[in-house]
Amino acid sequence: MNEPQDPQVHSLDARSLRGLAHPLRMRLLTALRHGGPATASQLAAKLGESSGATSYHLRQLAAHGFVEDAPEHGKGRERWWKAVHMGVRFDEALLKDRDPEVRGAADLYMHEVANQHTRDLATWLGTREDWSEAWNRSSDMSNWTLSLTPELAFELIHKMHDLVESYRPLAPEDGTPDAEKVRIHTHVIPIHMD
Repeated sequence: MNEPQDPQVHSLDARSLRGLAHPLRMRLLTALRHGGPATASQLAAKLGESSGATSYHLRQLAAHGFVEDAPEHGKGRERWWKAVHMGVRFDEALLKDRDPEVRGAADLYMHEVANQHTRDLATWLGTREDWSEAWNRSSDMSNWTLSLTPELAFELIHKMHDLVESYRPLAPEDGTPDAEKVRIHTHVIPIHMD
């Protein structure tokens, strides 16, 4: 299926995957995407890392086209960074690449995405008392088990993605009362029921 290319989504190839597939780099990129431009020191404090480590990994992300300078935020010697794209598209073929280094990077990337989902859920569970009753009623942690063929599972995934995307144009303007960013995770995985 040929989908239109979204300039806000970067399609990972073997080279860019190797530049991104590192737990701290992925966390840095997520922090910049969701929190906006920041310095290496600010990101170090936010993520509990050293500024030397964040500086190094930000430079690696820049070398692979994921982040760039945000000079409009800088004052003096401070170097500010911003995300270039708001998301990535992962090609499943990377998991079967001939190069074992690429396969390893793809595997690490997928595991780190799963870890991020777990962190998001754990953060919500640990902070839900800080949110309004309306947000507590409007959050969800559901699961279902269905019997599907691979073709039906593929169809379900696309329908879920289309539904989520249909809410993008409905997003309220910045500053709208009670409007917050929400994380939506979908997982469609086969399991053996023993």
